[in-house]
Amino acid sequence: MKAARPRFVFVAGLHRTGTSLLSRILGEHPSISSIQGAPVPENEGCYLQGGIPHTAMDGRPGHYATDRSQHLCEGSRYDNLETQQRMLSDWSQWYDPSKPWWLEKSPVNLTRMRLYQQLFPTSQFIVILRHPQKMAAALAKWVDEDPAELVRYALDAYETVRADLEFLHAVQVIRYEDLIAQPDQIRRSLFAFLSLKDNDPQIALRDGNSDYGTPERVDASLAERMRRWGYLPGGGIEPHCMICRHPLRAVRENSANELKREALVQTDA
Repeated sequence: MKAARPRFVFVAGLHRTGTSLLSRILGEHPSISSIQGAPVPENEGCYLQGGIPHTAMDGRPGHYATDRSQHLCEGSRYDNLETQQRMLSDWSQWYDPSKPWWLEKSPVNLTRMRLYQQLFPTSQFIVILRHPQKMAAALAKWVDEDPAELVRYALDAYETVRADLEFLHAVQVIRYEDLIAQPDQIRRSLFAFLSLKDNDPQIALRDGNSDYGTPERVDASLAERMRRWGYLPGGGIEPHCMICRHPLRAVRENSANELKREALVQTDA
């Protein structure tokens, strides 16, 4: 019998939403291999493969997630064996083949989940969200865009994610704010989602949202859209169900059981 091949866990999120922090936490697990020491920004795998072109125009902060041409799904022009084999060949040199999970973190994963599920059928996805106003304030340091427009950009991207969730077999959506406030519970839930035992990497966390002031008053339509994710104008949050989808009921239940507050999780088949 052939040994089981490693499976991909793709971490997805907009720039400045906590993807790097989340990947550090996950990547310290002894059963997870992640890209290290690559000559690319933040060890992002999108730069290390040639299956899907990643030019200087692709994945641009504040732009890519609402660019329809970068929203890749099943049946797209890259949904073919050649792309899958090229990506696997390019990426495999960066991972430990003895570990069952290979973690890949790139912002563009947010718009490629449906395609990646098609190319790598046993892959799982972890999406991290951040308060749109806080994300916008943080991203404004990088790009020459109005923070108000970046808030709209984030919400548009989140709605694309919401629509894509219906097509994904195995995906968990968390909020940066919950990760900071309840790191042990969220971490245990994520590892349960991957059918792994808990591993505490002892990484010190701080609330990056406290670095940014945000206006209390926003457009009413934007405020309504923020509340769909449990976000309030001015940077506040309210309880919101964390989404966990997995084809195996036991996995969904194990992930949910790691959260002491039942209101934090919504499990779907």
